[in-house]
Amino acid sequence: MYDTIIIGSGPAGMTAAIYAVRREMKTLVIGKETGGQMIWASEIENYPGFESIKSFELIQRIKDQTVKFGAELKNEEVIKIEKENKSFKVHTSNQVYEGKTVIITIGLSPRQLAVPGEKEFNGRGVSYCANCDGPFYKNKQVAVVGGGNAALDAAEVMSKIATQVFLINRSENFKAFDTLVKEVQNRSNIEIIPNAEIKAIVGSDKVEKILVFNKVTKEEKEVKLDGVFVEVGRIATTDLVNNLVERDERNQIIVSETMETKTSGLFAAGDVTTVVYKQITIAMGQATIAALSAYQYIQMNPELL
Repeated sequence: MYDTIIIGSGPAGMTAAIYAVRREMKTLVIGKETGGQMIWASEIENYPGFESIKSFELIQRIKDQTVKFGAELKNEEVIKIEKENKSFKVHTSNQVYEGKTVIITIGLSPRQLAVPGEKEFNGRGVSYCANCDGPFYKNKQVAVVGGGNAALDAAEVMSKIATQVFLINRSENFKAFDTLVKEVQNRSNIEIIPNAEIKAIVGSDKVEKILVFNKVTKEEKEVKLDGVFVEVGRIATTDLVNNLVERDERNQIIVSETMETKTSGLFAAGDVTTVVYKQITIAMGQATIAALSAYQYIQMNPELL
């Protein structure tokens, strides 16, 4: 019986584990891939205490600290979570674990283009976070893919860093705030390519060009560049706990100020919640609250001690 079982081994999950074990809680972290969304960024420059740090190094540092403090980490996929009486049962394909509390920190998954070259050049010219990787493309040419607020915001940010930004949108119109659309349209180094789709991302060691297909003219052309920022949305895959939590229209988990869901003893933290800004430090802050709340929950329920 664990005091808490944390689902997700990204920065939020491991932060929750650190705070839980410091409260002498028997803690288990289960995640498919250690590091969570941090693995999508090659380098991080907005993490306090480090002017710049490779994402792999930061992940390893946090993981080492988590294990050193006494948390158990298991690389497995959770397939079912259920609450029985006062405890939870967490099912993976290999085993069933039991916990007094559960903390969900599974983050969001970026939508991908699913085109040739995208996976191969991830971290070598393909990025899903302009705020994370944008500075590495100073005075270079990049493309931003998408037509929503995230894409236009990324294009606006990159216009201040790169010499040229190609904004590739599937339709003629944008699904973004009017003020943001006007801002992008007024930037001289942003070229908007409407009614277009990327068919392939091409290069040798890194991204060198993209193949763009115009859905109206049916023409295909090459665009030479150094990087591609995919901003077509992120997905909350929370069906795992849909019967235990309340969700918003984007399937993000609704939590209280203490990070508790509608189910007593079940907490959530990080990008998978309805928090407005999806950042590492914010996810860690929520995870800290969740861990301390889980500890308090056990203390207030003597039958769990």
